[in-house]
Amino acid sequence: MKPVVVLDTNILLDVLVFDDSRAHPLRAALMAGSLDAVATQKTLAEFLDVIGRQQFLLSQEKQDEIMFQWRSWSRLINDEVLDIAPWKCKDRDDQVFINLAYTLKPAMLISKDKMVLKIAKRAQKDGVVITSDHNRVFSDDFSLKTAEL
Repeated sequence: MKPVVVLDTNILLDVLVFDDSRAHPLRAALMAGSLDAVATQKTLAEFLDVIGRQQFLLSQEKQDEIMFQWRSWSRLINDEVLDIAPWKCKDRDDQVFINLAYTLKPAMLISKDKMVLKIAKRAQKDGVVITSDHNRVFSDDFSLKTAEL
């Protein structure tokens, strides 16, 4: 069974826009299809909004290419079927990522957002690993949890 992974917008930026070297193994796993990367229309819309911002200086063609790449790597889940996680994030825009990981548990949510990371200990008790480590999905502790189910 492939590990279920939810990537927050800032991690997607590392993988698809900034070419962050820390994200290279994650990118390779996404390209190989060895992860069950999941998204929803809301998470796609947020990512599209962010990469369209002036600060990134991305042409419409480049934005389309980036979105095509992410959609080709990810499995789309309907926002309407998401369970509501018992933990709330102070940043409402990030709640959809939390709910998505909670719905598909055991799952990993990779995010650098401080508000999301604050709920990591509580989430782990319910089968959701929240981390800022791009490559924690490859660690034995996460692989063992997903293999047991």
